[in-house]
Amino acid sequence: MARLIYAAITSLDGYVNDVDGRFEWCAPDEEVHAYVNDLEREIGTCLYGRRMYDVMVAWETMDTTGEPAVMQDYTAIWKAAEKVVYSTTLAEVASERTRIERSFDPDAVRDLKATADRDLSIGGPTLAAEALRAGLVDEVHLFLNPVVVGGGTAALPEGLRVDLELVDEHRFAGGVVHLRYRVASVG
Repeated sequence: MARLIYAAITSLDGYVNDVDGRFEWCAPDEEVHAYVNDLEREIGTCLYGRRMYDVMVAWETMDTTGEPAVMQDYTAIWKAAEKVVYSTTLAEVASERTRIERSFDPDAVRDLKATADRDLSIGGPTLAAEALRAGLVDEVHLFLNPVVVGGGTAALPEGLRVDLELVDEHRFAGGVVHLRYRVASVG
């Protein structure tokens, strides 16, 4: 059975963007980007909420000529993955290998996990919260940035207890810390 992995790049106080919706403070440097690439390389299908898809779809047409190799590498990784976008309003997708689902169906995701030959990722804190509540997430990866933004969109849902087991951690030269947790129980 494939694993469902939720990864988020966050502030130290746990937000994926600040109160103004900005997230430039969490742009990964080359070291972090290369690490993320290695994690994403193992993913066969990406599940996205609408807002996360709107951010990520830039990789479909971005010209990375002359950009660092990690950006060119990520472009290839992103384009190769299957993508599912959960949206009630998106009329059509702007990327290859992408389909729209109008609602998040935990049973359909369970079936996808059971039949997939590669791991799945879930992107966007709102969608990830639904998957966490449904007990579908197997791992949580947090990339904590050395900044406190004081508010915004929380990476993890309020009002839900999730017991986690630390599996790995990695410190980057620029101060980012990656924490990899296995979900022990939800409740």
